[in-house]
This record gives sequence, structure tokens and C-alpha cells, in this order.
Amino acid sequence: MQNIRKLLLNARPLSFIARVNHIRNVCAAEGSKAKGLVVGLYQKEGDKGPKLTSSGEKLNDRLGGKLTDLICETNIDGRLGRGKVFNNLDEEYRSIAVVGAGLEGVGFNELEMLDEGMENVRIAAGIGARSMQLVGCSSVSIDSMEYAEQAAEGATLAIWRHMEMLNKKYRRIVPKLELFDSPDMEGWQRGVFKADSQNLARRLSDAPSNCMTPTLFAQATVDALCPCGITVEIRTMDWIEQQRMHSFLMIAKGSCEPPVLMEISYCGTAPEDKPVLFVGKGITFNAGGVNLRDCEGMDEYRACMSGAAACVAMMRCVAALSLPINVVLIIPLCENMPSGMAAKPGDVCTLLNAKAMAIRDLDKAGVVVMADPLIYGQTTYKPRLVVDVATMGTGVKKAFGGGASAIFSNSHYIWKQFQRAGSLTGDRMWRMPLWQYYKKQITDELGYDLNNDGRGLANSCLAAAVLHELVPCADWAHIDTRGSGMLSQYGIIPYLNPWRMTGRPTRTLTQFLYQLSCPEQK
Repeated sequence: MQNIRKLLLNARPLSFIARVNHIRNVCAAEGSKAKGLVVGLYQKEGDKGPKLTSSGEKLNDRLGGKLTDLICETNIDGRLGRGKVFNNLDEEYRSIAVVGAGLEGVGFNELEMLDEGMENVRIAAGIGARSMQLVGCSSVSIDSMEYAEQAAEGATLAIWRHMEMLNKKYRRIVPKLELFDSPDMEGWQRGVFKADSQNLARRLSDAPSNCMTPTLFAQATVDALCPCGITVEIRTMDWIEQQRMHSFLMIAKGSCEPPVLMEISYCGTAPEDKPVLFVGKGITFNAGGVNLRDCEGMDEYRACMSGAAACVAMMRCVAALSLPINVVLIIPLCENMPSGMAAKPGDVCTLLNAKAMAIRDLDKAGVVVMADPLIYGQTTYKPRLVVDVATMGTGVKKAFGGGASAIFSNSHYIWKQFQRAGSLTGDRMWRMPLWQYYKKQITDELGYDLNNDGRGLANSCLAAAVLHELVPCADWAHIDTRGSGMLSQYGIIPYLNPWRMTGRPTRTLTQFLYQLSCPEQK
């Protein structure tokens, strides 16, 4: 028997590495075709003891009651994420993980704005799948715990690792996942699609900046989306200059890497139906330009394109689910670097809507890069609503940490749809103010119409105010993922990896489009 908690990633790095190497050596000796099984155990409540799920009960009957005997002997109480790994109990499965799934029958928690039953299943399935991965199982069957889709999400997210830069002999086994004893294969497959899409966003965001330049990001997008029947148009420097996207070029010219603008289209309904327009911030490395950022921790800013990565991943999932909706995605890709060609603090550019923007802080280049593409998308596609996703101000990160993504919106309907989507996916969003107070801080100037940094400390709200100025009449939402979409550092979600990019909020964006395209019947 092995304690699952001893196999988790929150252990000290050195002891964890030593333990993993020991486990890898043992598994290599035992062979690479071992099968594992994860079953859930509900937490004891009142006088009632811990209770296996319905699939766990069937397994226990098959084993002649051995599983419940071991649960009693080892004092597993069903608390969320706690459990044990038992070996050599069954002929088919070398290892069986019994993982606590929390209280049975829990639902939506209004205070937490979260469907706790779904999230508990993600956590339990993720911890169980990861423990099976650590003991070398090449195939793992997952108990649905009454939520097959969420079990697939948690397990698929938990076993993924960014290993492309590792020597092959150090790469960890990624086991094949299967649904155990449940007829809900449709829900399981949906969960796999959503988790695989988030893993795509994690891979794009976590790649070193020299391996994910604007051109390489565009190539990776083509490779991921074109086989799904999605149209991807790659626009080069000449086209960007012809369209007079001066704000985009002001930032891009500081780097020797050429900028790219991508137009991505998915048609799931009648072509004449108005699409939903997404704009993703795609700064593949953000050094801060002339306003150079601190060297310590600068490598994290390779993921300043995590908003674009989440949108690309969302498009692949929308195509995999064949949602009946039209979606257009525009991604401006460039680097923000210091050089003799870089823009200088105080430079002014004229936007496509004829407004003059002063670039007073090159460290806050996100709104500058997105300004002209956001205007271009509205005039070209006449969308039904507009959503932009970006890592913007540090204010959101300081306020929420990794607990939620911030959303700013001029539409109460859009906010409620995103709030509901986040409560179902476990990847929550919280509304931030979009008041005239902030608008005055970015427009009340002499000599130009608006500036990119505003006055005051509320940098996330000021960035949203700038973007709001560029969306004069459409329903619009700005999602700031500075705290949630980059490195996971504090309060790690158990089925994600510490100190790695999260790929959030891919599943929430997908769920939002699902709610728009398949509204519930009243």
C-alpha cells in the first residue's frame, strides 16, 4: 500500500525527485503494461462511515469485500483528495487508488460560486490518475463518480506534463485513460475534448519564447486547427502595414521577430449569422520595451500570449464539439523588446477609429497591441458580441491571485453567462468595475484622445477602460487572466501543476459558447 498524499507534487522538490526516480526504477522492473484503477470514496457524514461510489461497490463485490476491509484498516475517511493506493488486489488491475471525493450529493455553493460536486470529482479523479501515473501504470481506468465529463477533465489535466524539452529517458509515462463502469461515454468524451484543449493552451504558453515566436505560434495554430476544418488566415507585415494598424506596429517594431496577425474562423451555423468575435493578446515575449521589466521572474512573461493560447485552444474544442455557432478569432502576435527601433514613452499613434493614443508606458503594451485589431474585427465582421482575453494589469493578480479571472463588461447578460460558465467548469470569473471614474483617467488629457496607462493605481481597471473606448456600441467583455492564466504559484488547483502555465480559462470560454449556442429550454 502507498499513501497517495506522499505521491503528490506539493512535496519538497528534492525528496519528490528522489521518490519519483525510485518509483520509476521499480516500475521499469515490473514492466510497462500495468493497469491502474481509480475509484471514489464519499466522506463519512455523521454516524455514517465512508461510502464507496456505485462503481466502487461493484468492484468491492467482485473482490469479495477486500476493498472495504482495507479501507477500514487504513482509516481512509473520504476527505477530498485523501486516499491510498492498493497493489495486487485484482487480477486485471495491478494498482487500485481509492480517493476521497468529499461529501456525497453536494451541489452548487452560492457563496463559493462553484458547483462543488463537479469540482470534487475533478480533484479526486485528477489526484487518483496522477498517483497511478507515478507508480508507472500505462493504462488507467477512472470511476465517473456520477460525473463522467468532470472525471475526464480532472484526470486528463492531471497527467499532462510539458516534456518536449526533456531528454526522452527522463520523460514520464502518460497513461491511457478509460472510463470505468459507466455508460456515459458521451460525457466522458466531452471532458476529454475540453481537457485536451486546455492542455494545448498549456503547451503553447509554457514553451520557451525562442521556441514560440510569432511565426512559430502561427505555425502551431495552423497545425492544431486546420485538421479540424477551421479556417486560419496568416497576415504578414506587408498586410498589417497596408491596413494601417499603427498601434500594433509601434510595439512590434522593437523586435527583429516579424509580427503576424491571424484571422481564424469557425462556421457552425448559417454563414450569414453574425459571429462572436474574440481577440486574444499574443505578445510572445514581453520584456517591457524601453520600460524594461525586472530581470527576476522575467521568464514568466513568455506567457503574455496565454490569452491568445486559450482562445486558440477554445476554437479547437468548439470544432471538436461541433457547436452550432459562428466564431471569429483575431490574434496579433509580436514581441515587446527594447531596441533602437522600439517605441519611446510619450510617442503617439493614430488608431483605425481616428483617435490618437499616447503610449506613455511601454510596459503596458497589451492595450496598444490589441487596439487596432479590436477595431478592425468590429468593422470587418459586424459581430453580435465581442470578447477579448489578455494578461493585463498586476492589479487583478494582487486582488485574486489564481482564484479567478477578472471580467469587465458593459453587458449584464454576458457577465451572468460567464459567471455561470465559470461555476460549472471550476474556473471562476468575477466582475470588476467599468466606471466613468476610470474612463476619465485615460481620456482626460490635452493633446491626444486617450493614453495607454492612465492615472492612478488601478491598472487593471484602467486597461479595461482603454479597451472599452475602442468598443463603442457592441456588447463586450474583457477577461484579464494575469493571475489565473500564467504561472500557478499559490493555492494550486490539485489537477494542475505547480509552477507551470495553467491554460486557463480555456474550458470556461468553451462553456460560454456552448451556453450561447445551446440555450436551455425554459
